[in-house]
Amino acid sequence: IRQLRQDLGRENTLYVHLTLVPFIGTAGELKTKPTQHSVRDLRSIGIQPDILLCRTDRVLPQDIRQKISLFCDVKEEAVITAKDVASIYEVPLVLADEGLDKIVLKELALPQDTTRDMGSWETLVKRIRHPKDEVTIHVVGKYVGYEDSYKSLNEALYHAGFGHHLKVSIEWVEAEALELDGGEALLDGAHGILVPGGFGTRGSRGMMRAAEIARTGQIP
Repeated sequence: IRQLRQDLGRENTLYVHLTLVPFIGTAGELKTKPTQHSVRDLRSIGIQPDILLCRTDRVLPQDIRQKISLFCDVKEEAVITAKDVASIYEVPLVLADEGLDKIVLKELALPQDTTRDMGSWETLVKRIRHPKDEVTIHVVGKYVGYEDSYKSLNEALYHAGFGHHLKVSIEWVEAEALELDGGEALLDGAHGILVPGGFGTRGSRGMMRAAEIARTGQIP
């Protein structure tokens, strides 16, 4: 990315650096040293960030912003609070409130006469925060001990819920457990059953058992 600026020119590139500003409970204060050290290391390889996204659990007070701006050689307005949120889908709203979009337009010398429209994001977040009902989906898989293995499937289920004003709760079921006597009880209370694909034969009978239970029990 350092070479990219040389290739495309300063006016066509923007360096945004994500850093940590931890709050130390025992000291009762935010610490800027991790950010300072991170920026220093970045500058040592020839990259000076234009914008800092500061990960923190609270809004950065003005004096902290000023300190980071001074020691990291970044404009004060470009020191952005990237505050913890309950849902990742709230992040665009937080960054918009911080004026990140305006800073990007300004830094890249782009027209700033357009009006920000976050309506669709606000609607989405409202649906996430205030679901009208809840459904439980049982996922019968071979890698349920590693939930990230099904990350895309999880998000697809959550998104489907958002579209219907529903909160989706996911119950993980080990496929091999369904092969045991009484294993079908693990699917009790399921509003829907998802059997994702997998490699190899391990757990196949349990996955077929899940499909059978769904079919005979009229469970989606």
